[in-house]
Amino acid sequence: MPVRNRLAEMHPEITAWRHDLHEHPELMYDLPRTAGVVEGKLKEFGCDEVVPGIGQTGVVGVIHGRKRGSGKVIGFRADMDALPITEATGLDYSSKTPGKMHACGHDGHTAILLGAAKYLAETRNFDGTVVLAFQPAEEGGAGGKAMVDDGLMDRWGVQEIYGLHNMPGEPVGKFAIREGALLASADEFEIKVTGRGGHAAMPHAAIDTTLVASHIVIGLQSIVARNIDPLGSVVVTVGSFHTDSVVSNVIAHEVTLKGTVRTLDPELRKLAHERIMALAPATATAYGASAEVDYRWGYPVTMNHPEQAKFAADCAAEVVGEANVERDTKPVMPAEDFAFMLEARPGAYIFLGNGDTPMCHHPAYRFDDDAIPVGCSWFVTLAERRMPLE
Repeated sequence: MPVRNRLAEMHPEITAWRHDLHEHPELMYDLPRTAGVVEGKLKEFGCDEVVPGIGQTGVVGVIHGRKRGSGKVIGFRADMDALPITEATGLDYSSKTPGKMHACGHDGHTAILLGAAKYLAETRNFDGTVVLAFQPAEEGGAGGKAMVDDGLMDRWGVQEIYGLHNMPGEPVGKFAIREGALLASADEFEIKVTGRGGHAAMPHAAIDTTLVASHIVIGLQSIVARNIDPLGSVVVTVGSFHTDSVVSNVIAHEVTLKGTVRTLDPELRKLAHERIMALAPATATAYGASAEVDYRWGYPVTMNHPEQAKFAADCAAEVVGEANVERDTKPVMPAEDFAFMLEARPGAYIFLGNGDTPMCHHPAYRFDDDAIPVGCSWFVTLAERRMPLE
């Protein structure tokens, strides 16, 4: 079943919604306009229930099918927040707020799910209930976890959950998915190394934290090189090295390192954490210094459930044809807080082709509006196939 005719007719309308959202980006949980637009549209569509304020500023819409005898309830999710980036696209609907931009396509995701919501509310050609989750704070704020913690799954009895993300570089009209790990976990650490500051000409009278911290950085690379199975995937990166000295003739008293840990395997994630917590203090002690590690657990691995991943791929094939669905795509190392929803319920996350554009988080990134009816049709197909009318 290709793109629905009705959704093709709605394409200009949905695109206009997307452009409006793009012009007015908002960050993290601070989404008064965006959440208000979503809430208003869902009410306009005639959703059976519309509830704002879930997970602080998330919005939930509920649509019942013509029948509900199946007892099935499936959830669809879209993220709403933008990024603190200054736009450089030159579009006539560019961001009107300096320093804020929809540089990851969340405006597109929101518009797609709104389009699917309007169609489903009009037709109701399914036996069960669809729960629409419009989520805040995907970009570092764990809004997905906030919505789960606020009762998204339990309050509405969600049994499965599905979501999508645009993928620059993949042609519009293509989907990509895999069972198991699709995106990496993302944790952060901060290591504060304390020694004894002093004069650069008298290093013997000091404990050189720059030297100690440098050895810690090198030691951290041994985690991947010597503690992780070569067939595993782990990244340990120190992205910031800051001393409390800004001149050439002072040995710093303190150095702060900041970094990230990414992996596709929950067990390797635990192992990397254990090694960082052991290695940094021990290295510092060996040089007469001390090191405190603040390890912050972030987004888990985005882990697609096998049965739901196959079903999501089957529905994609109905929309665009089997030749345009990659069922065993390679995982990627960015993170996604839809992972929290997949920990709470079975489900799947799929990539939607976004054509030739700079990657997400780039100031010249562009969402391709031609992907809108494709994404809408996928959500609709999920609902109608999972909960068919007899």
